[in-house]
Amino acid sequence: GLLDRLAACFTDHRNPESIEHSVRDLVAQRVYGLALGYEDLNDHDDLRKDSTLALLVGKRDLTGERRVREQDRGNPLAASSTLNRLELGIPKSAISDRYKRIAADNEAMDRLLVDLFLESYRKPPRKIWLDLDATDDPLHGQQEGRFFHGYYRCYCYLPLYIFSGEHLLCARLRTADKDASSGSVDELQRIVGQIRARWPKTRIIIRADSG
Repeated sequence: GLLDRLAACFTDHRNPESIEHSVRDLVAQRVYGLALGYEDLNDHDDLRKDSTLALLVGKRDLTGERRVREQDRGNPLAASSTLNRLELGIPKSAISDRYKRIAADNEAMDRLLVDLFLESYRKPPRKIWLDLDATDDPLHGQQEGRFFHGYYRCYCYLPLYIFSGEHLLCARLRTADKDASSGSVDELQRIVGQIRARWPKTRIIIRADSG
């Protein structure tokens, strides 16, 4: 049920009578595309024709022959422009925006990552380790927030990750002009608070490198 739960973190302000791709379908298409190694949205201008991907997403019209507009027929999935509206919708303005009318609840997605971790245990563990790390996400164009990082010797972003074992609890995109520990206290307060509410007696150990 992961895709359904992730899709529930979005609010759709589009006209229901004009929708061919539900939020759940768009989320599934994007997630499966990422899992298959297609990171760029423009990859979906070709992937939208893929019947196997359409089957994964859950489409009934696997060839796209029943699409409403003739120009879309033969394409069962969404193009990059539609997925762009999913990813770039701004919650405060989505309800009145002409195009980007899907808004993500970022706090709900943050909670979902921690909920999935908590649900993976049948009973509260005695102790857990939360591992913090910053790493480079190299950039190859003129992306917004592009900075050169002296340690990694490249232009990059510097995302913060928090794991417990194999479970990802936080992935926070940051620009590379930040300190490696920037924002880590706020993220820990949020995550530890959510864990404590479910596991009040579990010992929580924080690990990180010198950065």
